[in-house]
Amino acid sequence: MIRSLLCAAAVAALVLQPIAPAYAVQPDEVLADPALEARARELSKDLRCLVCRNESIDESNADLARDLRLLVRERLVAGDSNEEAMDFIVDRYGEYVLLSPRATGANWLLFAAGPIMLVLALIMAGVYLRGRSNTKAEEDAVQALSEQEKAQLDRILKD
Repeated sequence: MIRSLLCAAAVAALVLQPIAPAYAVQPDEVLADPALEARARELSKDLRCLVCRNESIDESNADLARDLRLLVRERLVAGDSNEEAMDFIVDRYGEYVLLSPRATGANWLLFAAGPIMLVLALIMAGVYLRGRSNTKAEEDAVQALSEQEKAQLDRILKD
């Protein structure tokens, strides 16, 4: 009984482990002021590691991610607001550094492309199905002809 409980606890620990955040922030990076550190963590989770691509800079062990974490903290200590610090980093590294890009400028086209393509696909499917239903109606009309009418139609089409 105890053995099965231990096995269940081990499985639960393995399953729930990925839920817990894994931070790569080193102790020497942590700010002394807890409020500034909380702001830095909030900003860091929205910034992409440019080496790892799909990790925030808090989760990445790459040197560039460490540099970005230090830069965020440096800007906050200098007195920047969250928006000013984020704008500084975006100006320096480009909008790709954001895990969730802003829907401004040319990016709106990327955000709108999915719904636009869905609407176009639905329109094309409607046109295709409507065309098929017209063809089916014509075939039904031809099948409704008597043998004499079919022969007369064939004679007309041959001339």
